[in-house]
Amino acid sequence: MIKYRLKCKKCQKTFDSWFSSSKEYEKLKIKKFLNCHFCNSKNIMKTVMAPNVLSQKKQNRNKIKKDIVKQKILEFQKFIAKNFENVGDDFVYKARSLHYDNKKNKKGIYGNASKKQIKELQEEGIETHIFPWVENKNN
Repeated sequence: MIKYRLKCKKCQKTFDSWFSSSKEYEKLKIKKFLNCHFCNSKNIMKTVMAPNVLSQKKQNRNKIKKDIVKQKILEFQKFIAKNFENVGDDFVYKARSLHYDNKKNKKGIYGNASKKQIKELQEEGIETHIFPWVENKNN
């Protein structure tokens, strides 16, 4: 994938657009499939762009930030595993069972569900949250 900053020759506004390759950009331009997001003009051109090169110092800072975020996620995962019941792929069934059961003093659950299933649960008024789950490769 390649990102180009494009400029409309008519309204002079710039915008970014992604292409699978530079050849793909050229093909779309020749076929007049590119248009301005603001005025719909097809008179579009690429602007000069500098490559995004990270210095070693910046790469190290990014790695440290990434490691801190991963550590926080792992801490939260540990909390979830300790305080909630892992129901795995039965999450949707168990969530509905808990929601429609009159007994409210039940332990919370976590498990697996598709985005579609989560949306259906939320439409039924069942509160759910999506949380990133990462492997702890240190254990």
